Amino acid sequence: MELLKAEHITKKYSGRTIIEDINIQLEEGELVSLLGVSGAGKTTLFHVLSGLVAPEEGRVLLSGEDITAKPGRISYMMQKDLLLPHKKIIDNVSLPLVLNGVKKQEARKKAEPLFGEFGLEGTQYQYPSQLSGGMRQRAALLRTYLSSNGVALLDEPFSALDTITKSNIHRWYLDVMEKIHLSTLFITHDIDEAILLSDRIYILNGKPGRITEEIVIEEQKPRPADFNLTDTFFHYKKEIISKLAL
Repeated sequence: MELLKAEHITKKYSGRTIIEDINIQLEEGELVSLLGVSGAGKTTLFHVLSGLVAPEEGRVLLSGEDITAKPGRISYMMQKDLLLPHKKIIDNVSLPLVLNGVKKQEARKKAEPLFGEFGLEGTQYQYPSQLSGGMRQRAALLRTYLSSNGVALLDEPFSALDTITKSNIHRWYLDVMEKIHLSTLFITHDIDEAILLSDRIYILNGKPGRITEEIVIEEQKPRPADFNLTDTFFHYKKEIISKLAL
C-alpha cells in the first residue's frame, strides 16, 4: 500500500533551482533511503515532504490526501536528537502530543507504554544528560513516532554514533519498525548503511538535484550480521558508487 508519494516536486531558493521534477514513493512497511552527495538537495526535499516549505511545482500525497505545504502531518527527525535538556525524557518524547493540545498527564500516559518497545524502560524520569548517545537517539525516535501518522522522515539520525552503537541501533530500528508498523524515508551519506537497511534506494544527483536511479535491495530484512562481507553486498556497493556523481 502506497503511503507517501511526491509528484514532480521542484523547489527553488532565491531564484536557483535546488531540486527538479522529483518523483518518489514510500509503501507501507518500507525503509527507503535517499542517497546522494552533499548539495544535491536531499534536505530540501525533506523540507517539502514534511510541509515546512511549499514547492514551486508538484505535490505531496499521504495515503492519497494532498498534504503539500501542510506541516505536522508527517514526523521529521533531523541529525541531532534536539532533546530539551531541562525536560524529563517522558516529557521530551510526549512533547508533540502536548503541542497538538493534549494535556501533559494524558500525553505521558500515551507515551509510557512505548518506552519498553523502544528499549527505554526506566529512563522516563531521567534527563537527556543522563542517557548515552544511543539512548538519546531512541528517545528522539520515540518522539518522532508519536507524531508520525505511520511515516517518519529521518535525516542522518545515526551519523553521530560510533560503529558498534550504530550497528546495534540499526538492528533495533528495523525490529521496532515492524512492531509498530512504521514506514521510513531515510537520508544518509553512508552507502553501507543504505544497503544494510533499505528496501529501495533512490540516488539523487546533480545541481539541481534529480532522481537518477532507483535500486532495489532484494535480500530479506533483517539481513545477516555478516551481510556486509558478502559478494552480494559488494555488488550493490559497486553499482551505487558507479551511479553517484562523486
